[in-house]
Amino acid sequence: MSSGAADSEAKARARMVETQIAARGVRDPRVLAAMRKVPRHLFVDPSAHSQAYEDHPVPIGNNQTISQPYIVALMTELLELPPKGRVLEIGTGSGYQSAVLAEIASEVYSIEILPELARAAGNKLKELGYTNVEVREGDGYRGWSEHAPFDGILVTAAPERIPQPLLDQLAVGGRMVIPVGGFFQELKVFTKEKDGHVSEKDIIPVRFVPMTGEIEKEKTPAE
Repeated sequence: MSSGAADSEAKARARMVETQIAARGVRDPRVLAAMRKVPRHLFVDPSAHSQAYEDHPVPIGNNQTISQPYIVALMTELLELPPKGRVLEIGTGSGYQSAVLAEIASEVYSIEILPELARAAGNKLKELGYTNVEVREGDGYRGWSEHAPFDGILVTAAPERIPQPLLDQLAVGGRMVIPVGGFFQELKVFTKEKDGHVSEKDIIPVRFVPMTGEIEKEKTPAE
């Protein structure tokens, strides 16, 4: 990329952070710095480069999307990661959210159920030098127990019920940020307290792709 193009992309990121993210109340300086730094346009299809920094999700193929910049920033801030935190991400997608997390956390473990997305995201993250991210192809329902407990768990697909294995893998004081619901979804934060109790807080209505895999075999509460 030419220096002129790089400057243009950097200005687009700065404008995105100022007008879409900081203006909506995201304050964590680590998150704002990560959003200014990570080259979002490199995580979308070349045909969508012109949309990369706009205020909406962008398709990445396989009926998946890269989330709206504000939602990426908000979910990252809601994790309230400690220094040298360890994060589990369910739903790698393009790898963009993984890269943002990698700017803040020491270790990022990300699981993607779609093989082609897992491979592409893993390759892209390596290409960009994110050596603290490990991507695994598979169903994220049961988490990644070998690396638990996690200071933060971020889920980028919406189940109708909370996967218990994910809550079990939260560290004490850890937070899970997850969209929950079917047609109507709510972004929620679950926090594991010192006594092991898990508190729940509703944040905002959202719209994510459904979580697929083992979660689909469970019965809904009404059944």
